[in-house]
Amino acid sequence: MLANRVERGRYLDSVALMRVSRSLEALAGVESAALMIGSPSNKALLRGAGLLAREGEAATPNDLIIAVRARDERSGAEALAHAAMLLSQSHRASNSETAMRARSLAGALELLPQANLALISVPGEFAAYEARRALERGLHVLLFSDNVSLEDEAALKRFARERGLLLMGPDCGTALIAGTPLAFANVVPRGGVGIVSASGTGLQEVSTLIARMGGGVSHGIGVGGRDLDARVGALGTLAALDALEADAGTERIVLVSKPPAPEVARRVLERVRNSAKPCVVCFLGLETDDQGERPAYAATLTEAAERAVGRKLEPFVVSEPMKVKGRRIEALYCGGTLCAEAELIFRRKRLEGHRFVDLGDDQYTRGRPHPMIEPAIRNDHIARAMADPAVGALLLDVVLGFGAHENPAGVLLNVLRGGKPVIASVTGTEQDPQGWSRQARLLREAGVFVAASNAHAAELAARLVS
Repeated sequence: MLANRVERGRYLDSVALMRVSRSLEALAGVESAALMIGSPSNKALLRGAGLLAREGEAATPNDLIIAVRARDERSGAEALAHAAMLLSQSHRASNSETAMRARSLAGALELLPQANLALISVPGEFAAYEARRALERGLHVLLFSDNVSLEDEAALKRFARERGLLLMGPDCGTALIAGTPLAFANVVPRGGVGIVSASGTGLQEVSTLIARMGGGVSHGIGVGGRDLDARVGALGTLAALDALEADAGTERIVLVSKPPAPEVARRVLERVRNSAKPCVVCFLGLETDDQGERPAYAATLTEAAERAVGRKLEPFVVSEPMKVKGRRIEALYCGGTLCAEAELIFRRKRLEGHRFVDLGDDQYTRGRPHPMIEPAIRNDHIARAMADPAVGALLLDVVLGFGAHENPAGVLLNVLRGGKPVIASVTGTEQDPQGWSRQARLLREAGVFVAASNAHAAELAARLVS
């Protein structure tokens, strides 16, 4: 039984909608559920998932679609009623908050005339338009939205550069601006290290390791995952470098990204070599034989943080698990860059036949919350790996901070007791809402080998199969 309900003229944040979707899917008799704004791209996703009925087809981008596929008519009706109840609760909680609210950019600026930054999180079809409007009003922009075309991204960044403004994104999930965490970010002390990152979890890993080694961050500027694509040409990265060079509180700069396009890498590295401030470059997977002192190169996110603060991250003293030669490592990740870093470490050691899965990739998150928001999504994958005789050990990440689940380690506990070694790292700080040591302790009590960083965890996992 397929049912759609359309609520006219209603908009809710995508994270809130995904949480309701997850609650509906947990109901008896419900096979699949999704709540989405009725934009063309969202309707295409629902159609592809077999969740779009005639009522939903008629929805507009101003409407909310509640879609349920259930075992029978009664289960579907109960799920729709439950969705209405959850949305009502969300509305009451929202109205009870004391934060100022506005329904437009102009209204927001009337409430906060001194504001100089706009965080934009709207469906991708409208994101470029809203970002341009904010830039026209003289605001820096953090563009959280994805599904913005490369052409629009490049045009927006050129427009921002002409006005001396920063455009962070699109698909910028993390930033730390003057000590304020934005989106998926952590509580990190202020200090002399500025970070420019084309990776959200890369920025989180480097900034939290800097904090745990006694350092601090002046600003962490996210530029979006496609900024170093040849069609964008590192416009955001170069603008962020200029901003950090001009910032009196920034003493050294760290750049984080997956490998850029070759011509873009040359442009960025030439800019870095001429920087007035010492720089550390961590382009994961970029091989260089440059032995000069400027810039300093880092092969891993851990090494980037170490070079930034001038000290080594102490490994945790743990008894290592037994070797599992002849079987594979199953790496199940929430953070895409953390997954890429672990896979790179294995590849450099010429270890083949192991499986690295980024569960935050689009193929796993269409119509579903990201595993940093709802880590239970990973549990089914862990259970299958535990039951697979070809899997010798598991490698996991746990990412803390604002926007992440309130207790991600706790969600994992029920599926980690399977007899196979589990190695994990925890990205976060003591001041994060989840508490770094509390999350690490929960994992250790479940028998998990907790490493000091993602790179340390991957190195430990590699030793099991070497």
